[in-house]
Amino acid sequence: MKLIHLSDLHIGKRVNEFSMLLDQEYILTKIINIIDEVEPDGVIIAGDVYDKSVPSAEAVQLFDEFIYKLAKRDLKVFVISGNHDSPERIAFGSRVFDESGIHMSPVYNGKVSPITLNDKYGNVDIYMVPFIKPAHVRRFYPEEKIESYTEAMKVALKESFELNSDNRNILITHQFVTGAQRSESEDISVGGMDNIEVSVFEDFDYVALGHIHKPQKIGKDTVRYSGTPLKYSFSEANHEKSVTVIELFEKGNIKMDTISLISKRDLREIKGTYLEITAKSNYENTNTDDYMHITLTDEEDIMDAIGKLRVIYPNLMKLDYDNIRTRSNETLIESEDIDRKSPIELFSEFYEKQNNQEMHKEQRSLIEGLIERIWEGEA
Repeated sequence: MKLIHLSDLHIGKRVNEFSMLLDQEYILTKIINIIDEVEPDGVIIAGDVYDKSVPSAEAVQLFDEFIYKLAKRDLKVFVISGNHDSPERIAFGSRVFDESGIHMSPVYNGKVSPITLNDKYGNVDIYMVPFIKPAHVRRFYPEEKIESYTEAMKVALKESFELNSDNRNILITHQFVTGAQRSESEDISVGGMDNIEVSVFEDFDYVALGHIHKPQKIGKDTVRYSGTPLKYSFSEANHEKSVTVIELFEKGNIKMDTISLISKRDLREIKGTYLEITAKSNYENTNTDDYMHITLTDEEDIMDAIGKLRVIYPNLMKLDYDNIRTRSNETLIESEDIDRKSPIELFSEFYEKQNNQEMHKEQRSLIEGLIERIWEGEA
């Protein structure tokens, strides 16, 4: 049996106020082309279908068109909700869609029923666990001690269903597994409190993960993030985007491969003086329609630099300077540094500056608990 693993489509996303819808339409067409070449039996979409819990009409239409194309190819499709999605909206119509082989994860209710596929090697049980927080699981198992994301996932996997060890078991879920390499465009939770230990997945033959934007394995080859199909921040500029193809033979024998995805417009970073950046010899053999982050090294600011540079690079997203003035200004806090830090890290720095000492363990634990309850309440 052959399956294609995707995740984190983030349909409708804007990057630095640039809409990515046309780029997403292009890359989804490329994925359809790959599907036609690979001829899989099914497609997994491991969460964050949309970028917002209430997606735009254009985003919904684009995903509808993608699902329609998959259904026309008589593929089994497995879609779960991620932390950016509304689980209720993803679950809408799921019982009707099930009959056509389009399986949308229901809202987590304490139980998970596997979807069983068959091939010449036997049964493949596919378990769909959407993005969950400890509060979601505590609601259905109040007698269990659930204080962390790892404990929540342990209980969800233990109590929600019973694995048949004779079958090949696949888990689709959307969480942050400890050790994964994050990017700036991902949500950062409370000081790493959303971490899940990879050991909770040891009974599964393959774990199709979503949430992290860089394609990567965690611990072993069969626990894998497929990553986003597009670059959604300049921290992803060096990522190689791909789809993951998994092929299941007899139990214990799984082959994995990746197929590269080439976007319509790349996200690129370049650095140099204004004269170097605008020299035809430096840009004539490049795609000047790419989304650009340009860093100018001139000591003097260039008048209307953005306007002038956009004559050559129309999709210039970000412009900054690297010179004596910017390097010596140590009092400024880069917004990107703030974006990369979790709330507990920012609070810890503030506390230390105010009190000239670090928080002790009990204080940190108290603050983490407060932020976690606030985060859950907002969600």
